[in-house]
Amino acid sequence: HQGSLATGTIGVLAGGLDLPYPPENAGLCEEIAERGATISEMPFGWQPRAQDFPRRNRLVAGAVLGLVVVEAAQRSGSLISARLAGEMGRLVFAVPGSPLDPRAAGTNGLLKDGATLVTDAADVSRAIAPLTGMRAPDMPPFEEPPDFSATPPPGESDRARVVEALGPTPVAVDEIIRHTRLHPAQVFMVLLELDLAGRLERHAGGNVSLVFGEPSV
Repeated sequence: HQGSLATGTIGVLAGGLDLPYPPENAGLCEEIAERGATISEMPFGWQPRAQDFPRRNRLVAGAVLGLVVVEAAQRSGSLISARLAGEMGRLVFAVPGSPLDPRAAGTNGLLKDGATLVTDAADVSRAIAPLTGMRAPDMPPFEEPPDFSATPPPGESDRARVVEALGPTPVAVDEIIRHTRLHPAQVFMVLLELDLAGRLERHAGGNVSLVFGEPSV
């Protein structure tokens, strides 16, 4: 919600509008109400209970054209929202994750069941464009590969920082650059070294993940 305040967002509460949960989100709820909307089917003064959150999910599913599940374990409440969205005829999207990561078991299951695979916001925009009458976003222009000769080669500490930023879950290269604060050319060089050593796996959307264990020959 914080990232979409400037363009408008909707907050769906499980309790009364005067009792946001968790309480520390009260300030954020006020901002959402000023720039977008906060909705609830519960009366004022209603303290949210555990069983109210799954019920709230049907309001979330009904208020959207498409629902994106970024991360979900096998028994996540997000899967309830996805099921309800599908039953209501909404588009269901899911971000793929490593089969070794239990936090991605739910999203990978959605993809098996026919959800639309997404790796960036443009995938969602293109899918819902026919429903809104809006023009689908153009594909990003081709970018020239970085000039490796323009920067010094990465040192051992640089390599360690890149490896530390990697894991079994695919991550965007831009995120690795932001996390390590290294020059992009140095990050690309370390990723190339890992790839040649059989320790890097490349995924759709330009994401990468680290291969654990001994590489297969």
